[in-house]
This record gives sequence, C-alpha cells and structure tokens, in this order.
Amino acid sequence: MLPSVGELRELVASRLAAFPRREAPPAPGVRRAAVTVCVLEDDAGVPYTILIRRSPHGRNAGQWALPGGRLEDGEGPVEAALRELAEETAVRGVEVAGLLDDYVTDSGFAITPVVAFGGRQRPVADAREVASVHAVPLERFLAPGVPRWTAAGLLQMPLGPSILVHAPTGAILWQFAEVALRGRDLRVFDVAQPEWTRS
Repeated sequence: MLPSVGELRELVASRLAAFPRREAPPAPGVRRAAVTVCVLEDDAGVPYTILIRRSPHGRNAGQWALPGGRLEDGEGPVEAALRELAEETAVRGVEVAGLLDDYVTDSGFAITPVVAFGGRQRPVADAREVASVHAVPLERFLAPGVPRWTAAGLLQMPLGPSILVHAPTGAILWQFAEVALRGRDLRVFDVAQPEWTRS
C-alpha cells in the first residue's frame, strides 16, 4: 500500500537522494537523451505515472515509452526531460524528485531518467509525436508478476491489459519501482533489449 501522494513525494525524493546514481561517461558515438517518470494524481488522489505510445511514424514507431528525447545543444538532462514532457504531453510545472541510473541503449543513446511529481494535471498527447497517453497506477508496479521474464531472458513489465513494456523503458520503470517505490537497490545496466527496440 502506497502512502498519500505528498508523503510519497517526500519518500521518493529521500530515496533518490540516498541512491548512488551511475552516470554513463562520455564515449565516442554515444548520444544523450532524457526521459521523465512523471507521477501525477487522479481526481481521487491516486498516484499514477504516464506512458506514451509513439506515433506510427518516426523513431521507435508504435512503441511504449516514457516522455523524452534527445538533449539539444546546451541542455542538461533534467532540462531536456522536462521540455520533452511538456512538448509530448502538455504536463508542466513539475517538481523533480531525483534521477535514476543512465541506461545506455544498443542504438547508442545514454538515457537519463528524471523522476518528477506534477500534481493533478491532465496529460494531452502531442499529435505529431504521440499516438496516445496512458495512465498506469503506481500500485501496478508493486503487483505480483511485475516484472516477469521470457524464456529468452527478456524483461517484461505487464502494466495494463494491453500494456507490455520491454527494455529500455521497461528497465527504467523496473528500477523506478524498486528504488523509488520499494526502497531497494537495483541496477539495470545488463537488462537486455529485444532486437525490435533497437532503432
């Protein structure tokens, strides 16, 4: 059972502050990106995070993702993550609670996950980049069978009747659940991506 959103915000910020985050060092060919694990609350005060389904056109077409994208010139990861969150979902004015480990993808992106709280806002999908926005109650991350593993050893995060998330997004969300929600130590550097997410 999760505490109230206000208590949860303080708890998550405290856990992330104590978490020895690992940043991917600069390397030739590695590009920087950032995403936001954004916690909102519904009209009943129930906390949830948002996932987006990428547009059927462009990079990672149709895949489940967190709002995010590449860093622009001169941007830091937090600035980029919040800019992309606003552009893709119209969620603004969030409070950053902390950062998780960078995840380096097979396609050469070092993704910095930013955890933020945004109160009671209604996300709206940007028609150019996002097919749809979906709410996932945080309790879902603590449910039995989340995560699960395929016979081939691939991580799956079953987060709804039609929401099955793989790495890299699934790896980031697994670390969020363990570190931020459960207060455990977990690294996800070695979580493999399915081949079809490597675009």
